[in-house]
Amino acid sequence: MSGAKILIVDDELIVRESLGGWLERDGHTVDKAASGEESLEKFEKTHYDIILLDIKMEGMSGLDVLKKVRELDPDVSVVMITAYGSIPSAIEAMKSGAYEYLLKPFDPDELMVLIEKIRKHQAERRETQFLREQYKERTRFENMIGQSRALQGVFDLIESVAPTDSTVLIKGETGTGKGLAARAIHTKSPRCQGPFVVVNCGAFPENLLESELFGHQKGAFTDAKITKKGRLELAHGGTLFLDEVGEISTRMQIDLLRVLEDHIFYRVGGTQPIEADFRIIAATNKDLEKAIKEGTFREDLYYRLNVISFTMPPLREHKEDIPVLAEYFLHRFAQETNKPVDQISREALDEMMLYDWPGNVRELGNAVERAVVVGKGPRILPPDLPIFRPEYVSAPPGRTLREVEMAHLENVLAETQWNVSKSAEILGIDRSTLYDKIKRYDLRKPGS
Repeated sequence: MSGAKILIVDDELIVRESLGGWLERDGHTVDKAASGEESLEKFEKTHYDIILLDIKMEGMSGLDVLKKVRELDPDVSVVMITAYGSIPSAIEAMKSGAYEYLLKPFDPDELMVLIEKIRKHQAERRETQFLREQYKERTRFENMIGQSRALQGVFDLIESVAPTDSTVLIKGETGTGKGLAARAIHTKSPRCQGPFVVVNCGAFPENLLESELFGHQKGAFTDAKITKKGRLELAHGGTLFLDEVGEISTRMQIDLLRVLEDHIFYRVGGTQPIEADFRIIAATNKDLEKAIKEGTFREDLYYRLNVISFTMPPLREHKEDIPVLAEYFLHRFAQETNKPVDQISREALDEMMLYDWPGNVRELGNAVERAVVVGKGPRILPPDLPIFRPEYVSAPPGRTLREVEMAHLENVLAETQWNVSKSAEILGIDRSTLYDKIKRYDLRKPGS
């Protein structure tokens, strides 16, 4: 890490000279000011990473300088210099935004440890800010997050499909974001002012699903004490999202097919036809073509639903999105739980990148939420994550997951004779992610 730009503010010459000498020998660039007024003049002309600021000075006090500095640049780290008898003032300064306080007489080693700690904290804060900006500018599509080629392809397809009224079938494993994709289609469609009605077809037994979808007339069955509108009726003018449509019984499939063909339906126990004016988006984690062969899903209904279809990729196929997704979940759950957790350690992120996430984005969100809740500090560390227990990940004894990944990358690159495109394909990541890993681990082609 390169040296810091440091401003020393103290009305004692010997303090300025001794501190400056130590810091310059450690590779830092140092400016000095003998008063609060002089320090502000310098501060307005020059950017400083750290300010060492005496609390008690003639004229403008250190506390006054601190308040002004915080107004001008909230990101600069200020360390208050104080004598033992002024510790209460130092504590007051920390409440006003000082990073730490340093007691006179100074211990050079203690000073260097403190400066290194501040520099590390600043680097982590800048990295976090960079990730936030990346997330804000390049990763959000409606309510979906990702910048990988795989997700960008999905986003492009949603843009094309949304303006139409065609039925859409979204395929993909549990937890990949099929519901988010359906809502994005609705939000970008001409029906966006209408309702977005969700039916989880796997959450109801057949008799309840029929009433849930079609509604019922008063007296249609024992518990039907009032007339109830079904989800099809509530979705009028909007979008009906049939989640896990592969769970619908064969009899219910016939009723749903009739709605798609005739655009009318009847409440349970009703005799009056009701017009079906809604767009259908369906989703499934099942292989419906296999279900057709097994006789559990109707072929004619499949073709009615499969007018336009696409597959949400599993997280293991777009791992380059893990950092921005984890960052999003971190800030969301830290805010919800009111916990001061604002960073993910590099070690934890490295291990996230190694894991295959069988539960996909949903599992990642749950893992980060758990880490925020159980973690003890401001950063998520590997032990805070539930996914890296032995039953999930195995590695050779005595080797870290980082070492395992490095070895695997080296083996794949050697196998392909350092063909990055082919290696990325084997690893299931894109070229830019592989280049990032090569740079991070300082991997070098033999002979280069």
